[in-house]
Amino acid sequence: MQNREFSYYLDRISKYAGYFAAVLVVVLSFLVAYDAAMRYLFSAGSIALQEMEWHLFDIIFLLGLSYALKHDKHVRVDIFFERYSPSTKAIIQILSMLLLVIPFSLLFLNDAFDMTYQSYLQHEVSSDPGGLTHRWLIKAMLIVAFVLLLLQSVSEVLKAYHRLENKTILWKTLGVVVLFGGVVYFAWFERMAFWFDPVFLMFAMALVLLMAGFQVAFVFAAVALFFALISDEVGLEVLEMLPYRTYGIMGNVTLMAVPLFIFMGLVLEKSKMAENLLSSMGKLFGSVRGGLAISVVLVGAILAASTGIVGASVVMMSLIALPLMLKHNYSPALASGSIAASGTLGQLIPPSIVLIVLGDQMHLSVGDLFRAAVVPGLLLIILYIVYILLISFFNKEVAPAIISNEPYGKVVKNAVKAIIPPLLLIGAVLGSIFAGIASPTESAAIGVLGAMGLALFNKAFNFELVRYAAIETVKLTAMIFMILIGATAFSLVFNELGGGDMALQFFTGDVGSKWTFVLVAMLVIFLLGFFIDFIEIAFVVVPILVPIVASFHIDPIWFAILIAMNLQASFLTPPFGFALFYLKGAAGDNVSTGDIYRGVVPFIGLQVLALLIIVLFPDLIYLFGE
Repeated sequence: MQNREFSYYLDRISKYAGYFAAVLVVVLSFLVAYDAAMRYLFSAGSIALQEMEWHLFDIIFLLGLSYALKHDKHVRVDIFFERYSPSTKAIIQILSMLLLVIPFSLLFLNDAFDMTYQSYLQHEVSSDPGGLTHRWLIKAMLIVAFVLLLLQSVSEVLKAYHRLENKTILWKTLGVVVLFGGVVYFAWFERMAFWFDPVFLMFAMALVLLMAGFQVAFVFAAVALFFALISDEVGLEVLEMLPYRTYGIMGNVTLMAVPLFIFMGLVLEKSKMAENLLSSMGKLFGSVRGGLAISVVLVGAILAASTGIVGASVVMMSLIALPLMLKHNYSPALASGSIAASGTLGQLIPPSIVLIVLGDQMHLSVGDLFRAAVVPGLLLIILYIVYILLISFFNKEVAPAIISNEPYGKVVKNAVKAIIPPLLLIGAVLGSIFAGIASPTESAAIGVLGAMGLALFNKAFNFELVRYAAIETVKLTAMIFMILIGATAFSLVFNELGGGDMALQFFTGDVGSKWTFVLVAMLVIFLLGFFIDFIEIAFVVVPILVPIVASFHIDPIWFAILIAMNLQASFLTPPFGFALFYLKGAAGDNVSTGDIYRGVVPFIGLQVLALLIIVLFPDLIYLFGE
């Protein structure tokens, strides 16, 4: 009982840290919008205020690390995990905490304390005139965050232990792990040579742990720690740089747009905007065969350009549009395929989180990537609609027309009223970025205010909406940035072992051709997209490819767009496409898994066709400016 009470109090610490971070999400949104207004309208910018903004951003995702762990929001590959028994899941959680989270957190805390103490001794201040003093305070947040993560991991061990019905299995499993650790210990001190190159072993070990169901971020972090520990070529010293690299992430203004766009999307998700759009657009196009499916595509595009959250878009349209389409005798396959494909448009159409992350990892302007993604996004929308019209024309039973007695003039009026507000929001957010008036972060803050305005317009704005959106933003942001921290640790050890040089040699020496490299890189990313999310691919795989792209003199913006389109296709690909899980989870027994698979295959073909068009005609991405 005492252990349960101890776990309860540890959970409360993370809970209050998460709530505080959620409050800061709202504060950050208004602060960035206020700062942008002061600078652009009154030329009264403040360096101190800008630094305060990124400090708030830092605190949000750092305090969210333990809160996300409490709610099991640190993403894992659940292909096999969902089939485990409750006891096996509990054992996986205990092993994850004991072998992955706790060792890595202790190492990180030691190095973060040294970094913070040096900053304190040197009286470090901002390098910009008028900036904030006492820089050690924000560095100390790394210590606070990982202490909280450490405490929450202890709580997770206690909770999982109490869920176990047969605790003997746990002790046997731990015995096997200790035995394996003893073998590694012996091999390390006897300086036994690796039978295989450690670079391949790193990826193999990471893949095994990922497929077993361990949290992605902690897998990358712990694999880095493990190979730094056992390898004579590296040593733990290489990870001393990790807090400094993490501090660099904390100061990245581009990444500050991530929580703001997530917050904007979640506010819109709860504001009934999607429901109104689908209802109005369905009536507008219902008299055309395939009209409901076309309306789903157009609403998916609007949601992509206003929220950019794939899971939310797929789930919303599954709940709202799927029953309506089935009621009107649409083919379950076509209904499922159009919903899944339209929901994934958020991977590509700006303001896509994928493009923001790729811009950071490839050192590209996010505004340039947004402009370059417009034509591929429009191309996909057109291909989807043409396909729906053709299949409806040749097979009249898959998507029949809907006869309505409502005057069409009234239908058009209602549709216009539903479409104009989100289009104005999209125009304000993307227009300010494309015109160079505001940065993505500032535009995201404007988008948050606009989303709140739309919620107010739809009479859906209340405290519960803001609370939900802010808390979920903290969880999602923490998950993304913990993966970035783990991937950074992984890349430090990977490069120290010569992995980067090996990849460069393979593609420039063994492959030798620019087009062969593009083909192999796209194939690898497509296959990886079956198993892991775009965040892991962007943070682990893309940095390896960046120097190779430069060595072949490939246009990095074009290559980034190809990656984004590729990742979108992998979101739909059976059997592991994430959009398929979202759709099946929301649809329940309304459609079968076979219907979903049959429905998405043609749309995957259309995405591959769009990818080929952009490969063959790269200048298309610059139609809206370079």
